[in-house]
Amino acid sequence: MKICRFNDNRLGVVQGDRVFDVTAALDVLPEIRYPAPTVDLLIANLDKVRARIDALLPSAESHAVGSVSFLSPVANPGKIVAAPVNYKKHLEEARTDEQIHHQNAILEIQKIGLFLKATSSLVGVSAGVDIEHPNRRNDHEAEVVVVIGKAGRNISQANALDHVAGYCIGLDMTTRGPEERSMRKSIDSYSVVGPWMVTSDELTDPSALDFELTVNGEPRQKANTRDLILNIPQLIEYASSFYTLHPGDILFTGTPEGVGPVVGGDTVRVTMQGIGEVEVAVRSPKQ
Repeated sequence: MKICRFNDNRLGVVQGDRVFDVTAALDVLPEIRYPAPTVDLLIANLDKVRARIDALLPSAESHAVGSVSFLSPVANPGKIVAAPVNYKKHLEEARTDEQIHHQNAILEIQKIGLFLKATSSLVGVSAGVDIEHPNRRNDHEAEVVVVIGKAGRNISQANALDHVAGYCIGLDMTTRGPEERSMRKSIDSYSVVGPWMVTSDELTDPSALDFELTVNGEPRQKANTRDLILNIPQLIEYASSFYTLHPGDILFTGTPEGVGPVVGGDTVRVTMQGIGEVEVAVRSPKQ
């Protein structure tokens, strides 16, 4: 199932070129009071929501995919986890390109570990990217995104995919410079996720997904998840050895070689096998 959030916080299911409005399925979610839970309620209750969706779909109103505005499929992730230099050729380009490494030591992922991005950087694909620090290089990074569906700590590789709710396309934007990754990658709108979440029962094997990125039609990145240094089960095991993963947590799995700058007016397109395609507008700094 392809589950999305669109327009004014509507819940949708994508089938073909139509988005079916199943917002009424959110009625099964528990009412909350302060303090709010530290999980995304939709993802934490996905089985109940899906059962209600199945009942609503036959009579649901639909819209053309191209007529709606896609929000992030996950509204309230507790954390956004990201994997640096997790493709060998990207590791090599980061080490050789001074505009990427800025005299920082580029270590293997097994040594440098993972990093966190601010949840305030999260947007849906229709929101686009607002460039900040235009005097610096701002790069695109296409990535497969994993949405955690079941809480766990010290999760084994063998059981890792049991903890996955689904998969999305991710655009991990970064401002180059000497600061820590988590700062340069946490700018508002620099974590683009969408256009929908493909549930793990539909995309059962994320180990060999082709994906590519273009800027204004120019090919920039092209890879397959089989080339990951740490694959998705290994990343989940690694992350959960340091902190509990909760429903709705988002995991950016790493980007391949071919990262490059974008500026206001550019259009980034990412196509990902088993998930779909997104088009993201890049805007100049707000005046």
